[in-house]
Amino acid sequence: VEKILGDEASFAAWKKELAEMSNRILEVRKLLREGLEEKNTPGKWDHITSQIGMFSYTGLTAEQCERLTKDHHIYLLKSGRISLAGLNTNNIKKMIDAVDEVVRAAQH
Repeated sequence: VEKILGDEASFAAWKKELAEMSNRILEVRKLLREGLEEKNTPGKWDHITSQIGMFSYTGLTAEQCERLTKDHHIYLLKSGRISLAGLNTNNIKKMIDAVDEVVRAAQH
C-alpha cells in the first residue's frame, strides 16, 4: 500500500485505473437496466442502477437463477446476487435476453 500511495506516479495511475473500472461497472449497470426495460421484461429494474459496487442483486428468484445457470450458463448465487465485473458490451445482450427469458418463463 505504501509503495503505491507513497509514489506520486503510481498513485495517479492507481486512481486512473480505479476510475476506469468504476465507470465501466456503472456503464454495465446502465446497459443492463436499459436493455431489460427496452424489452419490457416484466418487473422493475431501477434497483440495478440504484445499487453500487461490483455486485448486484438481480431481484430474481432462486428458481430463475437456477434456470439462468442451467439453460444460459450465466452463473450467480441463488439469492440473485451476481458479479457485474464479468459483463461487458460484448456479452450484455446475452445477459439481457437470458434474464428476459427466465422472467417470462416463470410467469407461465
